[in-house]
Amino acid sequence: MRLFNKDLRLQDVTLMYLTVLATLVVILVASYQVDPAASPSRGGSTSTSTPVQLPYHMPLDPRGHLQLSWNISYPLQELYLEVRCSEMKHGLVLGMSDRGELTNADLVVLWDDGHQSFFGDAWSDSQGHVSLDSQQDYQLMDTRQTPEGFSLLFKRPFSTCDPRDYIIEEGTVHLIYGVLDQPIRSLQQLNLSQIETGVQRALLLRPDTPSPSLPRDVQTLEVRTPDITIPTQETTYWCHIFQLPPNMPKNHIVMYESVVTPGNEAIVHHMEVFECSPEMSTVPQYSGSCDSKMKPASLNYCRHVLAAWAMGAKSFYYPADAGLPLGGPASSRFLRLEVHYHNPLLISGRKDNSGVRLYHTPSLRRYDAGIMELGLVYTPVMAIPPREQNFHLTGFCTSKCTQTALPPGGINIFASQLHTHLAGRGVRTVLVRGGREVKVVQEDKHFSTHYQIIRMLRKMVTVLPGDVLLTKCTYNTEDRSQPTVGGFGIMEEMCVNYVHYYPRTQLELCKSNVDPGYLQKYFSFINRFQGGDACSCGQTSVTDQFSSLSWDSFSGEVLNSLYNTAPISMACNQSSAKLFPGDWERQELPVVTSQLQRPRYPCEGGKLPSQSSEPTVVQPDRGEEV
Repeated sequence: MRLFNKDLRLQDVTLMYLTVLATLVVILVASYQVDPAASPSRGGSTSTSTPVQLPYHMPLDPRGHLQLSWNISYPLQELYLEVRCSEMKHGLVLGMSDRGELTNADLVVLWDDGHQSFFGDAWSDSQGHVSLDSQQDYQLMDTRQTPEGFSLLFKRPFSTCDPRDYIIEEGTVHLIYGVLDQPIRSLQQLNLSQIETGVQRALLLRPDTPSPSLPRDVQTLEVRTPDITIPTQETTYWCHIFQLPPNMPKNHIVMYESVVTPGNEAIVHHMEVFECSPEMSTVPQYSGSCDSKMKPASLNYCRHVLAAWAMGAKSFYYPADAGLPLGGPASSRFLRLEVHYHNPLLISGRKDNSGVRLYHTPSLRRYDAGIMELGLVYTPVMAIPPREQNFHLTGFCTSKCTQTALPPGGINIFASQLHTHLAGRGVRTVLVRGGREVKVVQEDKHFSTHYQIIRMLRKMVTVLPGDVLLTKCTYNTEDRSQPTVGGFGIMEEMCVNYVHYYPRTQLELCKSNVDPGYLQKYFSFINRFQGGDACSCGQTSVTDQFSSLSWDSFSGEVLNSLYNTAPISMACNQSSAKLFPGDWERQELPVVTSQLQRPRYPCEGGKLPSQSSEPTVVQPDRGEEV
């Protein structure tokens, strides 16, 4: 074999030389990430050979010094996360817990002992004490020091089958974060209650479907606050009335996105745009606190959600063949913008004109998109006993209602917005066909009323005439001494899923509540059992009847049994607020004979891979200290 050819051209020699040189440069650059020789838990370089795209971003702390970016791999069932810190001192903590507690949390920690820096998978106990996890499931990929600050890139499976690790699922994730101001000799010295920490909420798992292109004639409409001064208080809900251009013809909203005033990204928590009732010929011009006594009462009739954004959310796209109507004779000319400001540092004098940018087109798409309410009717007959850790209420959209109101081809649900008040802990809507659960429409096991967002579904759900939709809410009232009834007040409760679908139908509400007559039988039974009057029917309100009971485990269990067996009253309502023709009282509960099984995670498929119990020793890029 000849190694050289006498006819080899100068260009070929030059190309070979440059190829070898580029390979050497790659090897040298890669060696400046994490010291592989000092990494007992991985035994190899943890720097990334190719850049990881991180399309999702959000600030973690109110100052914006900590930024989180991430991406998702559904084929690998892995989450990639990067934390950027503008002022790194001696380390940081990022974790996940059920409700944002510092206790019993799944943690990833970067810390130094004054000589070396370490990265490790950890957990906190019921007192907030931190321990290194015996199974290291967070894999360090890269560390880097730049003029803008320090960045830490790592990954983790959705589920690790480690009982101390949080399972990352679709729905709200309560993130906890903290910074370390001092070195610590060992991780066991760390107690989360003794460092500066905070909580942020996010939807870490997002749909992986590509966004449809926008039409050429798309126009924008910005619904924004009028350059207000953010109040110097921790929580403010600001309401602003916006009027559409006069004689605006019917358009389709095809996309919307947030417009946040630069510098306020860590304070503007979430925003919603509501359409006022079309029956209202005029709405008072108001811009002020939503809780102010000066707010006109008529603003309470501006409740039809058009757009909802929360911190960390990307642009919202409608399906290619559907759009949400805006303008025209059937729509209101008035919109209400509601902005939630979270200002725990009590920053004063900060100006803001944030809002939502609506992308709309006069070229109407094939279908109007609609919004339908599922769940429970807003009524006090649906109540949660006090001192309950997990109490469930279920709202039904029955087969009779869908058979009556849906077109033969059914409807396609592509997004939903879950809603409860302060006691809500979880919401699940499931499609039932022929008595069998066939598809989860939306589920959030860690729901928070402080993080409400319209959530795109990974896959559209088709609902056919005769199908049933069950919406089940979970509540916690351990901190309450009185029952919590259904209603509009923040200390009352709701159980709602606003599903976004097409083609639009006349069905606007498909909700239920327990038959009031059966509830009166419950009051009569419990009163007799507790030695009181048999019944005070018609003399006192349902709310007062609930409050007059002596609540114990027995009265709570009987109420739960009633809700799970008694007939229901259906609100199968048209957009005119009138019931569809038919008898909707004392309807039998839908029967579910088969429930969906949870999909298995990769770690449940067999023997777990061997994991080290040692942390990774970190050597930041360019030799900088953490």
